[in-house]
Amino acid sequence: MAEHGYELEHIKTSYPEIQADTIEETIVPGLRWLIEQYNRPMMIDDSGLFIDALKGFPGVYSSYAFRTVGCDGILRLMKGVDDRSAKFECCIGFLKPGSEPFIAKGVSKGSISRRKAGSGGFGFDPVFVPEGYLKTFAQLEMSEKNRISHRGRAIEALLKELPKLLQ
Repeated sequence: MAEHGYELEHIKTSYPEIQADTIEETIVPGLRWLIEQYNRPMMIDDSGLFIDALKGFPGVYSSYAFRTVGCDGILRLMKGVDDRSAKFECCIGFLKPGSEPFIAKGVSKGSISRRKAGSGGFGFDPVFVPEGYLKTFAQLEMSEKNRISHRGRAIEALLKELPKLLQ
């Protein structure tokens, strides 16, 4: 955001996270709660890995799934599965006091690898191969990953609207 002229303050706080079917549904209640606490423009993001053969699991439960079963658990669940298609989704929510929430969404399609590879990134990056690539997110240079990732795409969408949202 800094390279686009925006200064952000990272507020390390927890907020009530509702359980929902989509990432979009989890964002707005969190934003509204944060606005009540801080009464200034707020931005949050949430991401998830959605695996087609697992009916979208871990999806909105990706953070929990990563903490409990990790990449190895996902690979075990995918053992013997031919359809390895998956996608990462990221939603970034922005809300200014007195305004309506705005949600920017980014998607990165790809597949689940057969083994972990790479040491970069975080979370499920070592098992996700983005569409059109032979390497996992964890094997890509950060600048390349940011250009094609779900979060990079969500930030790009937010940046297009941010000047209007800040008026």
